[in-house]
Amino acid sequence: MTNFPDFEGLAMFAKVAEERSFARAARTLGVSVPTVSRAVSRLEERLGARLFNRTSRQLALTDFGLRLVDSASRLYAEAEAAENAARELSSRPRGLIRLAAPMAFGTRWLAPILPDFFDLYPDISIDLHMSDAVVDLVGDGFDAALRIAVLPDSSLVARRLAAVAPFILAAPAYLDRYGTPRHPRELKADHCLGYAYRPRQDVWRFRNKAGEEEVVVPAGPLRSTNSQALIPMALHGLGVVELPEFMAHEYLADGRLKAILPDWTLPSGALYFVTPSARARPAKVEVLSDFMVARLANPTWRWTG
Repeated sequence: MTNFPDFEGLAMFAKVAEERSFARAARTLGVSVPTVSRAVSRLEERLGARLFNRTSRQLALTDFGLRLVDSASRLYAEAEAAENAARELSSRPRGLIRLAAPMAFGTRWLAPILPDFFDLYPDISIDLHMSDAVVDLVGDGFDAALRIAVLPDSSLVARRLAAVAPFILAAPAYLDRYGTPRHPRELKADHCLGYAYRPRQDVWRFRNKAGEEEVVVPAGPLRSTNSQALIPMALHGLGVVELPEFMAHEYLADGRLKAILPDWTLPSGALYFVTPSARARPAKVEVLSDFMVARLANPTWRWTG
């Protein structure tokens, strides 16, 4: 016989005593009558004494059972209370979330909505890591990340929030000086500003409606790990830049930059909320995911001009 207490037997004994019936106890516990009967019999054998006097019409506690029932009932009630408290704790959104986000997007679009999130969930805190470098969610211990990509990492669980279209932009001063290109081949590669963290390779892959494709490799005077650093160069008329829609829209709206090559498109990406796994995802991460959908699925950065 193991020295470990028979908690199951004690719990089922307490429930039978409370219900005064093996059948009603089984229904309450959601198990079969034989399961309850075996558990009580096992406990009786372990303790070396009968707990119930049973007849076809009546079930009564023995003297030994009467001495044990209060302790068994307290044990059952305490275990039930502990389990309910743990279940409530695990389902209540609280605790620290380690979240990664791209620098430009995080500064311009994520940070401004976080106060509303904390108003809704005051028991949650966020450790926000902002970098354009792609972090290893699992290896670096992140709970979630916002990513802008053409295709998310297949090893992660990705929730698509919004489309993110890319734009090729140049300042009016640049276009006045060099003319407006109508075909990607007319782009001067040594005027195209480079982004170091572009997935796979820093190239611009154009395609038109006829299915024609053209590739431009940026070789301009500035290449950066952050797209925001390229914008002053473009505004000064010193180069052509590719920017995602959430960065481009304000410059398009006030005319400081112009979209060029309207008949050609680059691969469109999307904003994703990614997590290492969808199984047993903590409530704190689940509510953050839902919040991101509510606030970012219909973004105000859409450009329709």
